Amino acid sequence: MAIAPTAEYQELVMEVEFTAGSGTYTKVCGLTNITVSRSKNMAESMVPDCADESLPHYIKRAAQSKDIGISATGVWALTHHQKVYNWWNQDLTLNVRVTNAKVTSDGVSGDTESEVIPMKLESLNNARQDKQVVSAEISLVQDGAVTLNTLSA
Repeated sequence: MAIAPTAEYQELVMEVEFTAGSGTYTKVCGLTNITVSRSKNMAESMVPDCADESLPHYIKRAAQSKDIGISATGVWALTHHQKVYNWWNQDLTLNVRVTNAKVTSDGVSGDTESEVIPMKLESLNNARQDKQVVSAEISLVQDGAVTLNTLSA
C-alpha cells in the first residue's frame, strides 16, 4: 500500500510583510491554527436548447472573481501586539505570504510554492478565560491581486 505524501502542521506557513515593500516576511507569534479559504464568485447564464426550447435551459457558469480569506487562532503574544493592532486600527493593506513548505522541500518545478496576497485585517478578537492566557482570533480578507510563486528547477 502506498501512502500519499502529505504536508505536516509546520509546513503550512503564514507570514506578514509588516513593512510594505520590504520583502521581509514574519510569522505572527502565537497564531497556531490557520485556515486558508479560496473561493470563486460565479456568474450564471441560462442557455436554451435551440432544437427544443421547451426543454429546461442549461446553466453556463464562469468565474467572475476569485477570493482568498484567512482565519487564524492562537494566543495573544506581546511579540506582535502593536504591529497586528496597527494593521487593524489603521486599516492597512499588507502582503501576506502563504507557503507550502512541503512543495519547497519535495515539489517539482512549476508547482505553486507560495501565494502573496494583499490583505486587510477584517477582525481582531481577544478573549480571556480563568487560568488561561489571552487568546487571539483574526480574520483576513483579500484586497488586491494575488501573486503566485512557483518552484523553479
